[in-house]
Amino acid sequence: MEFTAKQIASYIGGKVEGDDNATVNTFAKIEEGKAGAISFLSNPKYIHYIYDTESSIVLIDNSMVLDKPVKATLIRVDNAYECVAKLLQLYESAKPKKKGIDPLASISPSATVGNDVYIGAFACIGDGATIGDGTQIYPHAVVGDGVTVGSGCIIYPNVTIYQGCQLGNNVVVHAGAVIGADGFGFAPNTECYDKIPQIGIVTIEDNVEIGANTCIDRSTMGSTVIRKGVKLDNLIQVAHNVEIGENTVMSAQVGIAGSTKVGAWCMFGGQVGLAGHIHIGDKTFLGAQSGVPGNIKGDQTLIGTPPMEPKAYFKSQAIFRKLPELYKEINELKKQVDELKNK
Repeated sequence: MEFTAKQIASYIGGKVEGDDNATVNTFAKIEEGKAGAISFLSNPKYIHYIYDTESSIVLIDNSMVLDKPVKATLIRVDNAYECVAKLLQLYESAKPKKKGIDPLASISPSATVGNDVYIGAFACIGDGATIGDGTQIYPHAVVGDGVTVGSGCIIYPNVTIYQGCQLGNNVVVHAGAVIGADGFGFAPNTECYDKIPQIGIVTIEDNVEIGANTCIDRSTMGSTVIRKGVKLDNLIQVAHNVEIGENTVMSAQVGIAGSTKVGAWCMFGGQVGLAGHIHIGDKTFLGAQSGVPGNIKGDQTLIGTPPMEPKAYFKSQAIFRKLPELYKEINELKKQVDELKNK
C-alpha cells in the first residue's frame, strides 16, 4: 500500500514541508533511506543524515533546526518517535492475519475455541481451555488444561502456558516464554529439600506484551499478577506471588524475587534485581544493574546497589575508581604518622 505525505500528515497531525504528493510504501532508518521509504528524525545526533538520505519522506520534530535545504519531503510533528510508532502500528494492522486450524494441531474436545482463530501445526490446546475470538496460536505452543486466553491475543511458537492460568485480551507472548511454571518453593529438612506445591496461577491482564524466553511463575497460593499494559522484555524472571502494576516496563534480564509488589508506570533497566517481599512505589525508575534489597517509595529515579540518586551514584563511582591510589596514600600517611610517634 502507498500513502502520500498529505495522508500521513493528516493521520498523525503533522505539517508537510515539500511535496504533498510524495508517496511511500515502506519504512527505513534515516541512514539507510531509499526511494519510497519513510524515515524519522528525533535524535539530534542523527541530524547530519537528513541532508543525504534517499528516503522520500522524513518525520521530524518541530524543534529540529536545519542548516540547509533537504531533498526529502518533511512532515513536522511534536514527537517524531511517537508518530512513527503510530504508523508502524497502522502498517502492522494492515497485514493479513492468519486464520484456521491446522489439521496437525491437537485440540481437546472439551476446549472452547472462538471465531476467526488461528491454531498452527503441533500446537496443543488442553482440556477445558478457552481461546477467545481472533487469537493466533502459532506452531508448537502449548495451552494447558483450564487455561483462558482472551480475544486478539498472539501466542508465538514454543510458548508454554501451564494449567489454570488466565490471559486477558490483546496479550502478546513471544517465542519460548513460559507462563505458570512452579514457583521456586522448597523447605529444607535434615536430609534434603521438600517441595512446596505451587497451587496458584498466573493472571495476565489486557494489553500485556511478554518477551521471548521470559518466565512468569505461578503462585504458591492465589495468583501472580501482571496488570494491564505491562511490557516485559526478553529473558525476564518473575517469581511466584509477584504483582507488577499497570503500564510498568522492564528491560531484558530483570529478576524479581517472590512476593514483591511493583507499582504502576515503573521503568527498570536491564539486569535490575529485586529482593523478595518488598514494595516498589509507582513511577520508580531504576537504572541498569541496580540491586534492590528493600522497599522504595515512588516518584524516584535511582541507580546502583543499593539504589541511590544518579548524581550521587556517579560521584561515588568516580571515587571508587580512585580507591587503589587512595589506599596507597593512606598507607603512606600511616607510616609517616607512626614515624612521628616514634620520634
